Amino acid sequence: MDTEILFTKLGGIFCRPFDEFKGRFLKIRAYVFDWDGVFNDGVKIAEGGSPFSEVDAMGTNMLRFGHWLKNGSLPVVAVITGEENPVAQYLAQREKFHAVYFKSANKLASFEHFLKANNLKAEEVAFVYDDVLDLGVAEKCGLRLLVKHHAAPLFKNYSSKNKMADYITSSDNHAVREVCELLLGTAGNYDDAIGKRSQFDDTYQKYLNDRNKLNTIIYFQKEGKVTEGKV
Repeated sequence: MDTEILFTKLGGIFCRPFDEFKGRFLKIRAYVFDWDGVFNDGVKIAEGGSPFSEVDAMGTNMLRFGHWLKNGSLPVVAVITGEENPVAQYLAQREKFHAVYFKSANKLASFEHFLKANNLKAEEVAFVYDDVLDLGVAEKCGLRLLVKHHAAPLFKNYSSKNKMADYITSSDNHAVREVCELLLGTAGNYDDAIGKRSQFDDTYQKYLNDRNKLNTIIYFQKEGKVTEGKV
């Protein structure tokens, strides 16, 4: 089934014509994720932070593999979050994301650091987000994917009306997986990526070898300045 039709039937909302959405996506070289409310429902436990789902984790890996297949290089991937979360650090290091930005009270400052550190333009970044603190970054990015919370219909409308969202997910249940599948479908190589991964073939192993050479860099923000390592 056509990707646009499939995700519209799921309940997702495209905030611009699909051809425009695809055109923006084809320029993407990097993926940035918020954490709370994106990888989970936003509930925190003081001792353990907030969790993630393996369903979503698989989605991020397949998205990166699909990008690698299509472009011949790894996309740059990062998490930018307002808190320090050991679970986010665990996932990022396990999956070999390029960076995690903790304590990002000013997310735009962390985002600008991310762009400079990776020689990227804002229009080359896809951003997955869910709430007010993310809008400064969403306004800048080339592709904005908003996680819909049913309790925040006005925020959904605000983001769409002010052109800060290009796609709104069907719900906040495994929203990262939904976004990753959407982007893989838009790229046109979903079946190829899944087939190679399921067989653990030589192509997938080469991608995995490239991916696993990465060392995740941990950044913290203090008084608007971004530094590597502990505050």
